[in-house]
Amino acid sequence: MEAITFSPAQVHVFNLVSHISSATGLEKLRVQLATFYAKQVDDEMDQLWESGQFDEKRLQELRSSHFRTPYNK
Repeated sequence: MEAITFSPAQVHVFNLVSHISSATGLEKLRVQLATFYAKQVDDEMDQLWESGQFDEKRLQELRSSHFRTPYNK
């Protein structure tokens, strides 16, 4: 069996969450993480928009796209 090696960031997060002792604390952490990642996505989209890699035309194309896998019965 292989040993799992954690990155320094993973170890840091494990140490931080080990201090959470209630459901309320866990929910607060969940909200903070969701907010953090939403901001990351917003920043990335802003960069794509400013660089011209993403624009109104591409946005309209995506609105009418279907990405679900078709299942044959």
